[in-house]
Amino acid sequence: MAHNYPNRSVQEIHVQIDGGAKTMPKYLLDVSYTLEGVRGVVAKGGNARKDAAQAAAESAGGTLDLFYFAFGGTDVVTIADLPDNEAAAALALAVTAGGGATVRTVVLLTPDQIDSATRKAVKYSPPGN
Repeated sequence: MAHNYPNRSVQEIHVQIDGGAKTMPKYLLDVSYTLEGVRGVVAKGGNARKDAAQAAAESAGGTLDLFYFAFGGTDVVTIADLPDNEAAAALALAVTAGGGATVRTVVLLTPDQIDSATRKAVKYSPPGN
């Protein structure tokens, strides 16, 4: 079951790690079903897939913020809080290895993280310079 956090933005959800609060990274999981996966949705329904996604996120140490079915090339869009990139990769690999879907994982950044990134000095020369 997805969690509701009244009076908090998505970026303000915190978990307790080593006695201090740390914001868990957010990931967008863009899921496309195979024929086998579509047959599973038809057989067991959408809520069964949402429950499976929540259980998978929790087994990777995270939570599922949202789960939506979609039209087009993407069949499901989820946003999950996961401990790190390795947990996100493990989740995507497990789903894809199951044979019912493929997953494209996108790391999400908050506006504050982008602001912090703009303050970092990076030395770069474009090609040809």
